[in-house]
Amino acid sequence: MSTYISAENLGHSFHDNWLFKNLTIGINRGRRVALVGINGAGKSTLLKILSGSLKPTEGKVAQARDLNVGYLEQDPHFKNAVTISDYIFHADNIQQQLIRRYEELLENDPENMKEMDKVMEEMSEIDAWEYEYKIKTILGRLDIHHLNQHINTLSGGQKKRLALAKLLIEDPEIYILDEPTNHLDIDTIEWLEKLLTEGSKTILMVTHDRYFLDNVCNEILEIDRGKIIPYIGNYGYYLEKKAERDASDEATFQKNSNLLRKELEWMRRQPKARGTKSKSRIDAFYDLESKTKNNGPKQNVELSVKTARQGNKIMEMHGISKGFNGNTYIKDFSYTFKKGDRIGLAGKNGSGKSTLLNLITDQLQPDSGEIIKGETTVIGYFNQAGLSFKEDERVIDIVKNVAEFITMADGKLISASALLTLFLFPPAKQYGMVSKLSGGEKKRLHLMSILIKNPNFLILDEPTNDLDIDTLNVLEEFLTNFPGILIMVSHDRYLLDKLTDQLFIMEGGGKVLIYNGNYTSYRIELEEAKQLNKKPATALSTPIQTETPKKAKLSFKEEKELEGLEKEIADIEATLKATTDALNTTNIDPKELTKLTDKIAYLNKQLDAKSARWIELGELKEA
Repeated sequence: MSTYISAENLGHSFHDNWLFKNLTIGINRGRRVALVGINGAGKSTLLKILSGSLKPTEGKVAQARDLNVGYLEQDPHFKNAVTISDYIFHADNIQQQLIRRYEELLENDPENMKEMDKVMEEMSEIDAWEYEYKIKTILGRLDIHHLNQHINTLSGGQKKRLALAKLLIEDPEIYILDEPTNHLDIDTIEWLEKLLTEGSKTILMVTHDRYFLDNVCNEILEIDRGKIIPYIGNYGYYLEKKAERDASDEATFQKNSNLLRKELEWMRRQPKARGTKSKSRIDAFYDLESKTKNNGPKQNVELSVKTARQGNKIMEMHGISKGFNGNTYIKDFSYTFKKGDRIGLAGKNGSGKSTLLNLITDQLQPDSGEIIKGETTVIGYFNQAGLSFKEDERVIDIVKNVAEFITMADGKLISASALLTLFLFPPAKQYGMVSKLSGGEKKRLHLMSILIKNPNFLILDEPTNDLDIDTLNVLEEFLTNFPGILIMVSHDRYLLDKLTDQLFIMEGGGKVLIYNGNYTSYRIELEEAKQLNKKPATALSTPIQTETPKKAKLSFKEEKELEGLEKEIADIEATLKATTDALNTTNIDPKELTKLTDKIAYLNKQLDAKSARWIELGELKEA
């Protein structure tokens, strides 16, 4: 297995503050690796160093000769490119230049048949049509259409999609991706997942999207207190092993393991995860729980500020419609909000999600119909446009300007400083200036300033961009316990699944479909319904509770199969452990390393298949 990038004794510091020291890392061909760690651990910096765009303070990075590296940074730069065409198409690539000419003719001068015939003939001579189709598909999926548009007129999201499009068109030998799912809708994220997992692409990425991470990557590298800790497996495996590692370190365990446990338990309950967990893994986890549940403090502080009292009448929408410039985004939509509603908004970019939110918050008025808000309804609206602070103001003053003390859900008062600490702002950050905060920290502070006003109707529009996974855990812990109405727009399928149990699907043309269930359930039913050319069974004009059909009992043959599976799974896991232990030995031969990693991949596939069948039969037996 050839090594594409290797680094020895890497160290990097900003203003005498060391992010990490003495890191050694190697990225081999065919591996799909995710880099995880808290905000400020140095993830993006390490990506820049490995891509060759930043020189480390210490150590050295070596790349394979003539390696084609594709690097997607969080905030892309476009050098001297003026238009989208300038950036996408290389001047020295004959195929690309012909395709550029063909696309520009189609857009700007389609009646010029003489020039069109000439370009089409030249494209046929060099077999450029398949490449043209690939380029057009990528640009279309990423919503890039006008090649003569100037780059300086694009929004931040459009620029990120443009940089991603160029990377996918070039198809480098190694993809280095920093938050590739930001500014993509869910359909596009799922398309990107498939694209990145086709063939044997080599990938190193940072992402907060846990489903994307779980589906694309098969290795995790965690940066923890300046060190790299490797995990061979997907995100679910990483959570499990990290929880075990934290359990052996009491101080770390006190801080993190409760969140990890809840997240891991939740992941196992999802329909998506049923095929990947074995009995022995589950038993091992609950054994860990029983051993450690008394180690921590008796009470955990929960991030749950007081919520304003909510009356019986919350909000009613009666036959509302809204359109702009001849396009209808919402047509004759009615809904009466009720206590406990937790609703996710899903749909492609531009389908009307923000329009619906602006109608609910009274920032827009419907063209027809009416919206009636209850007298006790207090709306908190978190969106990108509302993110504005004075850069020369201290962080703690942002909170103190609202209240010196904040009432928690249990009636206790805590200080502004204590609340900031719960939101992962340590004292050093609290008394620093807003200008020193990262983009993710500013978003976290903006969310705080909304929550301490005690809303009982909370609207979150893309809350996860720029937040690391640990911060998301704190946010999710709060939102899980939030007693009011929750409406959320997010491209993060994990967050939609975890925090919502009903969807408004913006289908386009003004149609809003109400679905009773979470996003993964919707996608599963949608795939099944495609075969029968009908809508999902629980897609209704008004949500209702449906009974779960009873399952058939096990046959004698299936009983025997279930008994055998338990032994088979145990044997595979024992072999997998031994193989993983062998992989972790020092001075291992490169050929042996390849053999062991291939064997681990094969064993994991076997384990997943056997586990899926074991869980399926186990559920039938318990029915």
